[in-house]
Amino acid sequence: MGEQINRLQVGIVGASGYGGVQLVRLLQDHPAIEIAYLGGASSAGKKFADLYPHLAHAVDLKIEPIDIDVIAARCQVVFLSLPNGLACELAPKLIAKGCRVLDLSADYRFTDLDVYTHWYKIPRVDRETAAQAVYGLPELYRAKLKNAKLVGCPGCYPTASLLALSPLLKQGLIDPDTAIIDAKSGTSGGGRQPKTHLLLAEADNSLTAYSVGGHRHTPEIEQICSDLASHEVKIQFTPHLIPMVRGILSTVYATIRDPGLVTEDLITIYKAFYRSSPFVRILDGGVYPHTKWAAGTNLCYIGLEVDARTGRIIVISAIDNLIKGQAGQAIQCLNAMMGWDETLGLPQLSIYP
Repeated sequence: MGEQINRLQVGIVGASGYGGVQLVRLLQDHPAIEIAYLGGASSAGKKFADLYPHLAHAVDLKIEPIDIDVIAARCQVVFLSLPNGLACELAPKLIAKGCRVLDLSADYRFTDLDVYTHWYKIPRVDRETAAQAVYGLPELYRAKLKNAKLVGCPGCYPTASLLALSPLLKQGLIDPDTAIIDAKSGTSGGGRQPKTHLLLAEADNSLTAYSVGGHRHTPEIEQICSDLASHEVKIQFTPHLIPMVRGILSTVYATIRDPGLVTEDLITIYKAFYRSSPFVRILDGGVYPHTKWAAGTNLCYIGLEVDARTGRIIVISAIDNLIKGQAGQAIQCLNAMMGWDETLGLPQLSIYP
């Protein structure tokens, strides 16, 4: 009984989507957390097991209407796994009632809300609340997460890309203006709502770029890159859809500043930079990550190469877009917020093959 009483009571708003179901699944294995509330709009009143029968033996909860008073009465922490533009309506009210909030949408990722409004076309009136938000990439901002009341969890593309780029920018190893990100994502990144381009007949046996020159994750990546470089940075980012369910492979190219740097030097630099980051795995020279290695885990695998012929650094990162790129990262942030080990309750072994 004592263990149950001492567990942190959490709620998930938007529990029926891919992000929500990943949170529910992962939290079943978290020894310090109990799910006290599952909320949704269109799915309200349905049993969670009816939506996801494969979890019926583990989860006996209903999706409830979104009610701030009910959530605040039951929960100390709330995950918001909602479409962009909805978290910013709920978070201020939840925080005012004493809840700590982790938002998986884009609403609280930006320090400048005018940039958010420009890219997402959603006006904001919650500037005071947004000013409290911490960007939820623990590998860079774990110190700020310790006292956070509101966390804006990064997008999946930014997570893979920023973990690849951060040491280069922080240590001044590249010319930032030459950085190019070529990233590829599985179809689950598009969410659970039906979309024509994600149908099997459309996406299978095909590879395509999309939102070329204007993807919404671009300003998010640029914001953190600028923070790391201590000056404004513009990044060329092109996403692609590949015919698989989960995973992101991000390949970063940039011009090197020190022509004497070799691959082994770069590996040493990356291992030192991520020495306190248990979920980042730096690979040996000549080894490059596969998305399958990260599937079902909260890990990020990084492979490195210095191309002396072209004078460029090539960094390749692989993550599971639904775990390290979404739900798992949110739980990692919560672990950091609570002063727990960041790895608590999070998977580190993939299902392979």
